[in-house]
Amino acid sequence: MSTTTLNESERSALPPVKARQKRYGADQVSGRRMGLRMAIGAVVALVFLLPYGIMLVGSLKTRSEILSVPPAYFPTEGLQWSNYATMWDTPETPLPYNLISTIIIAVFATLLVLLVATPAAYYTARFRFPGKTVFLFLVIVTQMLQPAVLTAGLFREMLLLGINDTWLAMILINAAFNLSFALWIMHSFFAAIPKEIDEAAQLDGAGKLTVMFRVNLPLVWPGIVTAVIFTFVSSWNEFAASLVIMSTAENQPLSVALTKFIGQYATSWQYVFGISIVAIIPVIILFALIEKRLIGGLTAGAVK
Repeated sequence: MSTTTLNESERSALPPVKARQKRYGADQVSGRRMGLRMAIGAVVALVFLLPYGIMLVGSLKTRSEILSVPPAYFPTEGLQWSNYATMWDTPETPLPYNLISTIIIAVFATLLVLLVATPAAYYTARFRFPGKTVFLFLVIVTQMLQPAVLTAGLFREMLLLGINDTWLAMILINAAFNLSFALWIMHSFFAAIPKEIDEAAQLDGAGKLTVMFRVNLPLVWPGIVTAVIFTFVSSWNEFAASLVIMSTAENQPLSVALTKFIGQYATSWQYVFGISIVAIIPVIILFALIEKRLIGGLTAGAVK
């Protein structure tokens, strides 16, 4: 039986025993910390996902199972997939039209906010003009005003404009109340870009529009993504103004249509849960489509 021996040079190349033990101990501590972080992350994820799981299970129950005492945590009469088919055929609540209305309002309100907020944020971040500080202060002040407080005035204004009970009215309202946040967020991102980048691009012959669209915009994708997500989700979930402005059942968004299943004496909870699950899907799709842009923007840089 042969043994392998180390010569003096190989033996001297090995780290000291105490150094190896210290490194091993550090690896153990690092492993424990990583395991602890994963455990905490799993608990936090469970806390946030649990309500959605309850909604999903509830949408597959009968109304009697949901209201049973003690409550039935899982369907005992089989999975009621028919709930999703039945809720679309309710005559007093035209959900297909409500879904289309919600999508149109949220998408066009988001596009309008980006169209107005992007050049405004770029200009306020890159140029000086009289009243700039006052203007930015007023932008923040408008965040204190919400549609729920101004519903009566908004109804009167839309009535005078002749666009009451229309998609255009809700697009303008949602865009107006999300514009200030989007402008402020993108202003911060534009202001963080060194002005030397603009000067270098202008020395190469680029105009102001080219500098804005081809140099600055690729560097502020995180701000644009934040504005898109905030505006879209806020417009998607808006309720107070829609309840007052939109009187026709087909024009109402899902947030208002959902209340039709909540009655004074009875509530169809299985349909409420089902509509809530359907309303979540477009937001999930938006996050899935925009995730790569967000990560790419966070790692973007500029080299001259």
